[in-house]
Amino acid sequence: MAIKTKKYGLEKNKYIALCMRQLFANQWMWLFVPVALIAINLTLNLTGTYKNWWIYIFTVIGAIGYVLFWLVQFTGITQLAQYKQLFDKYRYEIDSRQILMKLSDKEGGIMKWDMIGKAYKEKNAYVFEMAKYQFIYLPFSVFNNENDKKLMDKILRDKGYIQS
Repeated sequence: MAIKTKKYGLEKNKYIALCMRQLFANQWMWLFVPVALIAINLTLNLTGTYKNWWIYIFTVIGAIGYVLFWLVQFTGITQLAQYKQLFDKYRYEIDSRQILMKLSDKEGGIMKWDMIGKAYKEKNAYVFEMAKYQFIYLPFSVFNNENDKKLMDKILRDKGYIQS
């Protein structure tokens, strides 16, 4: 049995949001660097050992700058011609062997399940992460009926991507 979806193209804003979420999920531990700098400086200020206030400003500017840097990078990807295929409208045919991505009846590509690094179910979509900042995002609205979503859940459970 195969699941056939309606045509869907990933929206650029959704792509940016998914990339930022993956960035924060993978690099959350770096949040401790500015927190540690502020804590050390606060301790030095309160004990009177070394009084300075500039470190607060620079750590906040650095943290905001880091996030803005990545936001600009992800926004730039949406504008580049070589990444155009990420946002094309595809029709998907999904079964337990592969995912067919079809631009038309004659054009498309095959993606094996082993190319999917991680998959998860959100409250209104399925997300397949292929590599860093490469996604297949399938909202529930692209499925033709409820049975297709149940079959997708079964395939993802059988492949070990989701539990229960």
